[in-house]
Amino acid sequence: MEIDYSLYLATDRNLLKEDNLSKAVEDAILGGVTLVQLREKDISSKEFYNIALEIKKVTTHYKIPFIINDRLDIAQAVDADGVHLGQSDIPLTAARKILGKDKIIGISAGNVEEAVEAEKNSADYIGIGTIFYTGTKKDIDIPIGIEGLRKIYNSITIPAVAIGGINEHNFKDILSTGVDGICVISAILGKSNIKAAAQSLRQY
Repeated sequence: MEIDYSLYLATDRNLLKEDNLSKAVEDAILGGVTLVQLREKDISSKEFYNIALEIKKVTTHYKIPFIINDRLDIAQAVDADGVHLGQSDIPLTAARKILGKDKIIGISAGNVEEAVEAEKNSADYIGIGTIFYTGTKKDIDIPIGIEGLRKIYNSITIPAVAIGGINEHNFKDILSTGVDGICVISAILGKSNIKAAAQSLRQY
């Protein structure tokens, strides 16, 4: 599967002006989002599963890859295109055994060592961050900034997206590093016009 990482949306229902995540995701795709990750915290497995089914209908319709954050069981249950794992989640090698070689596995990395290790263990892409301070993650380390992003990106050969505090004011600086894409949450879902917000991040 050829993946376009350029505008990667991770979800957070708490940011929505209206309580309709499927509609928000559809609007974001219509605005230019190329990849969607369902990121849900503090809900039951059944609710996560039901939301995943709804979002997968949208992503399948528009032929957009669909990634589940953390939960391999949910990814398998809805036949998502892959998972995104953090450093404290199930090891990449174990996830690959479970999901197989055809599913996408992304790994979060905050330093060169984590990124190189993930590439060595067959990650499909790296989520590099946190780049800037962000309101959607309360437990972040010190942001690595543009130079930290450049250093990590230059240490690997697989695709990478930058994440953390990225918005319409700074995304061009991020892309100037050569990184394959930006991963955003509030810069799209926190806006009243989601489609226009996504479009503004594609105009470069």
